[in-house]
Amino acid sequence: MAKTARKICFVTGTRAEYGLLFPLLKEVAVDKNLSMQLVVTGSHLSTEFGNTVSEIKADGFSVDREIPILSGDTPKAVCDAMAKATSGFSEAFSTLQPDIIVLLGDRYELLSAAAAATVLQIPLAHISGGEITMGAIDDAFRHSITKMSHLHFTSTEVYRKRVVQLGESPSRVFNVGALSVDNIKATKLSGKKELEEALGFRFAKKNILITYHPETISDLSPEKGFEELLASLDKLEDTLLIFTYPNADSHGAALIKRLEDYVDKNKRKAVKFRSLGRKNYLSMLRYVDVMVGNSSSGITEGPVMGIPAVNIGDRQAGRLIASSIINCKPSQAAISAAIRKAYGPAFRKDLQKMKHPYGDGKAAKKIREVLRSYVLEGIQKKRFHDLNR
Repeated sequence: MAKTARKICFVTGTRAEYGLLFPLLKEVAVDKNLSMQLVVTGSHLSTEFGNTVSEIKADGFSVDREIPILSGDTPKAVCDAMAKATSGFSEAFSTLQPDIIVLLGDRYELLSAAAAATVLQIPLAHISGGEITMGAIDDAFRHSITKMSHLHFTSTEVYRKRVVQLGESPSRVFNVGALSVDNIKATKLSGKKELEEALGFRFAKKNILITYHPETISDLSPEKGFEELLASLDKLEDTLLIFTYPNADSHGAALIKRLEDYVDKNKRKAVKFRSLGRKNYLSMLRYVDVMVGNSSSGITEGPVMGIPAVNIGDRQAGRLIASSIINCKPSQAAISAAIRKAYGPAFRKDLQKMKHPYGDGKAAKKIREVLRSYVLEGIQKKRFHDLNR
């Protein structure tokens, strides 16, 4: 009797998370011992955020379930979205009957997926556990998903040790490196003219890529922090400001409205994109001088590509920081000083010596091998790994 292919179910809710999952999805899709399932939710299904489910399908992946959940960006709307997501995942997982579900990151929709899988007694594999983001509620979601998961794939040894510190068995925690490195190495990036034609703009003498998400745990309102950023950017000369939209978080709509108003009033020096897509985004990193904002991409992809990143506020506070990253407070003066430093000759010279901590670009293959071979029978019974014993 032929061996039944193990069913691996992936969940994705944002463009950034899908971009990281892409190399792993490709690895699983071509493995004859594995059967891939894909559940899509969150901002992928929102016109406001670019309806990026179309990009997933254009990449050749079949979508097994679409679970619409977004209805606003207030804290209550996020709670309502989590309730819808839990119900939707319950139906999807009950029907698809996966052998194991793979979640990457820390989004609220993934917490709902983890909760549904836990009640349905379906094993979970979690990617990117052990990280810390003090300025976002995602921090608590990430650690909660870790505790509900049975296999763990971390991007650095520091993060692996944190997952073990949370009580997970060391034999189930694998330091594989970051999938972002795989993505960059495997993607055939566009040339400058090709990218300009595809996106409909021209690069300037200087170019800055800006992604600013709401800081969901902060005494400073996200709108105020964004205004400080815009005030700093507005003083720059001979510089193209390239904005990408924030995540679907609380207060996200207010930031989007302000972003759109600013770009509409400054069309000669600013452009905006709901979603650049994986290839265009990585290609963009080749031609910008600095990344500015508070996106995790500045923390991970930035160092791999050798690009300085101005990291504003505490949203990413707690992550490993490479020498290419300049942390600053969310004030106009601090942001301006950080941008000046990023352009400084001495700082840029030091970038040539920089080493990133995110592995060798083989994370997808390592994860696929564990997903294919790890014995799942009895995996749901977990002993708390007590460091005091």
